[in-house]
Amino acid sequence: MSLARRLEAARGLDVANEDADSTSQWTASVAAPADAANPFGTRTYSNEPNEALNAVKERAGTALYERMGSRITDPSVEESELQQYVKDELRTIIEEDEIPLTLPERQRLVQEIIDDVLGLGPLERFLNDAEVTEIMVNGPDKIYVERGGKLTLTGARFSGEEHLRKIIERIVTKVGRRIDESSPLVDARLADGSRVNAIIPPLAVSGSTLTIRKFGQVPLTVSNLISLGSMSPEIAELLQACVRARLNIIVSGGTGTGKTTLLNVLSSFLPADERIVTIEDAVELQLQQEHVVRLESRPRNIEGKGEISIRDLVRNSLRMRPDRIVIGEVRGGESLDMLQAMNTGHDGSISTVHANSPRDAISRLETLVLMAGMDLPLRAIREQIASAVNLIVHISRLRDGTRRVTHVTEVQGMEGEVVTLQDAFVFDYSAGVDANGRFLGRPIPTGVRPRFVDHFVELGIPLSPTVFGSMPVGGGFR
Repeated sequence: MSLARRLEAARGLDVANEDADSTSQWTASVAAPADAANPFGTRTYSNEPNEALNAVKERAGTALYERMGSRITDPSVEESELQQYVKDELRTIIEEDEIPLTLPERQRLVQEIIDDVLGLGPLERFLNDAEVTEIMVNGPDKIYVERGGKLTLTGARFSGEEHLRKIIERIVTKVGRRIDESSPLVDARLADGSRVNAIIPPLAVSGSTLTIRKFGQVPLTVSNLISLGSMSPEIAELLQACVRARLNIIVSGGTGTGKTTLLNVLSSFLPADERIVTIEDAVELQLQQEHVVRLESRPRNIEGKGEISIRDLVRNSLRMRPDRIVIGEVRGGESLDMLQAMNTGHDGSISTVHANSPRDAISRLETLVLMAGMDLPLRAIREQIASAVNLIVHISRLRDGTRRVTHVTEVQGMEGEVVTLQDAFVFDYSAGVDANGRFLGRPIPTGVRPRFVDHFVELGIPLSPTVFGSMPVGGGFR
């Protein structure tokens, strides 16, 4: 049976009575009413229509490559110009093959082929969806997305493992990396800054796995976090004063809790007349100041050489006359260099660390310092931490999917062998949840004024007297 006849049979439509707005039944996924089992309103069809669609896409894609040749990968061609050229060529190919398609079908086919040839295939629409914050591909047949902090299985899928591998290779080759059996996992980033992790068989038993954490095009501001309930106006005022007073701040939290977003907000408080050096694994910070030097680490090349670590960049930044050092995340021996910088005149530094609580953040820093291989006694490490770090801001992702600042904690010093902490704000879980399961609580002051507030007075930094409340609600040493 010819391709055109297969398409007509797959569509199962009476052409004479066909409605102008009808869509093809061979489409892998089209608009349909959403329900609990199918939250994205997608409709899947039988294998025969999908095979017909794949045949059309493969034929048109092959013809497109033959016509355009190396122009598809030519970096000198503008993206918009290339997309328009591809659209024009695809229309010509479809018309020459006399494929019976309605206008909506033709538009959908052209867009899907463009996504496959120039973009990331079925992932492209999720990348363009502002509500999607993370994309998780568990093999070619399962694509999950995160919306509003909740994970949902979508109706989208790849045509097979080979299609998924082609998309993964397209991502990693653009950043000069490779992924194959000898190097089956890779961290990379897209052109917009989105972070990508890919792992393929034999390490990924269920098929190639791809995780994309999207990069926000418009950075969230402190007003956004207050309106979203992530922090209170009192915390925002306190943090702004802490940054202006050049306190060393650590943002702690688990994976995906919004540490980098909060770090961006804290960075917005930095004075415009200071030299700021940012150090990251993958550039995510969106500082608006003029005098910013952005440094990014580099992994090993194909020959296993040329790696530049975060620790190398931290050491080098000390020779760059920084007023502030902002480290995207400490996860190794660079934590020792960061603490030493904080203790030797580079105050006002900010960084993040993975931890489940402020107390855990201290323990985590101790462990990371030991990874530097200096064989330091534990008390010396704790003294370094107590002397260097002034404030820990802990952010959590709650069960309702929201990200909230749950602790603002002062590091007060050493008491015996223990680093002493004092909560200034804690999240009020006792407020319960509303009918939609959203937490009603907010960070509330413990009523205890941090010791560094006296430093604000010396520097002439104003702070509302009501920031910490009038009556103690809790807190104390932990």
